[in-house]
Amino acid sequence: MTTTRSLPRLLTVGAALVFVAAACNQAGTATTAPGGGGATAWTPDATKLAAAKTEGALNVIALPRDWCGYGTLLDNFKAKTGLTINEITPDAGSGQEIDAIKNNPNGGPAAPDTVDVGYSFGDANKALYAPYKVATFDSISQKDPDGAWVGDYYGVLSFEINKSVITGDDPKDWADLLKPAYAHSVALAGDPLNSNQAIQTVEASSLGNGGTLDDAQKGLEFFKALNAAGNFVPTIAKQGTLVSGETPIVITWSYLALADRDSLKGSTPIDVVIPATGKFGGIYVQAISKTAPHPNAAQLWEEYLYSDEGQLVWTNAYCYTTRYDDLVKKGLITGDLKAKLPDVTGTVFPTNDQLTASKTLIQGSWASVVGVGPLKTQPPTP
Repeated sequence: MTTTRSLPRLLTVGAALVFVAAACNQAGTATTAPGGGGATAWTPDATKLAAAKTEGALNVIALPRDWCGYGTLLDNFKAKTGLTINEITPDAGSGQEIDAIKNNPNGGPAAPDTVDVGYSFGDANKALYAPYKVATFDSISQKDPDGAWVGDYYGVLSFEINKSVITGDDPKDWADLLKPAYAHSVALAGDPLNSNQAIQTVEASSLGNGGTLDDAQKGLEFFKALNAAGNFVPTIAKQGTLVSGETPIVITWSYLALADRDSLKGSTPIDVVIPATGKFGGIYVQAISKTAPHPNAAQLWEEYLYSDEGQLVWTNAYCYTTRYDDLVKKGLITGDLKAKLPDVTGTVFPTNDQLTASKTLIQGSWASVVGVGPLKTQPPTP
């Protein structure tokens, strides 16, 4: 980002950050990573791995394999540790992740060991998390000082467009989505009643329509107008609905849209547009559940995610990580990789209080203001 690709600089625009020093845990030994550009491959600490093997598995939740490189991360971790990974409800929203902890107070097969939730679901649920500081804790730009949660990555909201359906001009900004050319075309990638991505889409649309970070009402009014115009499709968009043309314009995180553009190349042409106004950055956070059935495996998973190797998997999947500045200083973000990342100049980041207030407003008023109930999910294509 010229200068604004630096995560700490970006976050000073709005997010309340905690920069602290912390003691480090053992992360294991390191060897040269093949093709790692000078990075070191992560090797699990033998003592922690032995403890994790007595538990035998790792339970993760809400980690779609096409989300920010998680397919690669999960496969790599399994190969390096030999642990079984139970991938619970990959398409769950942040609210559903929290419910999964609350609904399994004693652990058990359906209880997640770790969660990856939107920023507003982080500190607000701190009492549900077990503090833990990974070896690279000092270099993480956003975190709870006690390690209850740590920021992991962020992207900006974008318009993902199926050009085999939308053959004319692309929408360049939020107001463009109201045009008759986009009738029955615009969809969210989650339900605003429980999805962090969908909630923050409404917040971003508010900024793009004269609203502020302190009041997301204009975002609700925008979606009311979008629905009244017949342009809003009340379906939770997936890659399948994008390709089929049911939801040819999806408002989603930039890293997801760009990953689709890559994976669909040669079959479905995809354009990715970051709107001219209302550039909204959404940060996700990692935490270990207090009732994790496999706490040692959970700690080992976090060590891998925040190792140089794990961070570069996220970065190669178009995600800006909360260790981005440290990776740059270490020479691990190469020119090609830097060029691959989207330009997020001018992105704003709300504070936790702003996010919490907006989430409360949107979840409480979505149905009454927009006139749409819970969004439907299409069954997978056979």
